[in-house]
Amino acid sequence: MNLVDSSAWLEYFAGGPQAGQFARAIEDVESLVVPTIVLVEVCRRVMQQRGEDEALQAAAVLHQGLIVDLDSGLALSAAQLGIAHKLPLADSIILATAKQFGATIWTMDGDFEMIPHARYFPKRK
Repeated sequence: MNLVDSSAWLEYFAGGPQAGQFARAIEDVESLVVPTIVLVEVCRRVMQQRGEDEALQAAAVLHQGLIVDLDSGLALSAAQLGIAHKLPLADSIILATAKQFGATIWTMDGDFEMIPHARYFPKRK
């Protein structure tokens, strides 16, 4: 299973220089897990930068994967993991979701650099 975090989705949608590193994980929709927090972050950024129509198109792509709602069990796991790894709220939810599904996290977010089962790709300048 694969969980692509918001930074990687945004790189993919923008056609950025590292988009190709995330294409395989994103396009393998049968193995794609999408936490609702990622849906919020990606759609919000796309809406800010490109408008509502583009954000709805992005949402349709994300919905090809398995959308995972934040329930109370996942929330408690996120709280524990967030403290243990000193992660911000959204990253805690992403990590908890990945652990629940045994998914690899694909990311450009440095908060995940030392997290096991994360494929971290530093942003190129």
